[in-house]
Amino acid sequence: MSTLLMRLAAPLQSWGVDAKFERRGTERMPSKSGVLGLVAAALGRRRNESIDDLARLCFGVRADKEGVLLRDFHTAKSLEAAYVTNRYYLSDAVFLAGLEGDEQLLISIEQALKNPVFPLALGRRSCPPEGQVALGIRFGKALLPALRDEPWLVSDWTKGGEAPEVRLRIVSDAGLDAGPAYLQRDMPLAFDQLHRKHGFRLVAEGAAVTLPNPSSRRAARLPHTSHDAMTGL
Repeated sequence: MSTLLMRLAAPLQSWGVDAKFERRGTERMPSKSGVLGLVAAALGRRRNESIDDLARLCFGVRADKEGVLLRDFHTAKSLEAAYVTNRYYLSDAVFLAGLEGDEQLLISIEQALKNPVFPLALGRRSCPPEGQVALGIRFGKALLPALRDEPWLVSDWTKGGEAPEVRLRIVSDAGLDAGPAYLQRDMPLAFDQLHRKHGFRLVAEGAAVTLPNPSSRRAARLPHTSHDAMTGL
């Protein structure tokens, strides 16, 4: 199997798994339904078209920069009463996402991400991605090794403020990793606005990947000494 890697970065992202009515929440990692929605938009799929081939792809995410949870207190006028919602976003997050499956399908997705038919968004239409999304296909490499081996995707400025060694979380479809599994309702069955359907999938978070960070400014600090100012008293 081969794996297509994608960089998901933007000032704001929102990956709602259970976003209804007055509270529009976001997960701390991109959802499978959100990423496949982005892929379907790039391919030019209409909402009433089948996405079965996309749903069969194995999915995983590495959190290169988890970002900060941001709440938008939103109000709108109504003839009867004020409509108030709380909308949550991830600010300044960077993720490495991967799709594993049929090579020909991955090739068509990669080409579509570089020349999308419809505008791309990271969870919501108000959250367009920055920079190039498609990082390329890692031929002959499974999903988890591809996520673990890819260099850290954050900026040099961000690297400078982090530790000399960083640990990055990886979440993927259960069965690919031996980590404990839990249910998450983000398996897309249909994107039709009149009959939108999502099912449950098993998700696992395995061991985090540890990467060296030679750009860390923390390593340049003065070494600890055993000097005790009280010894002269």
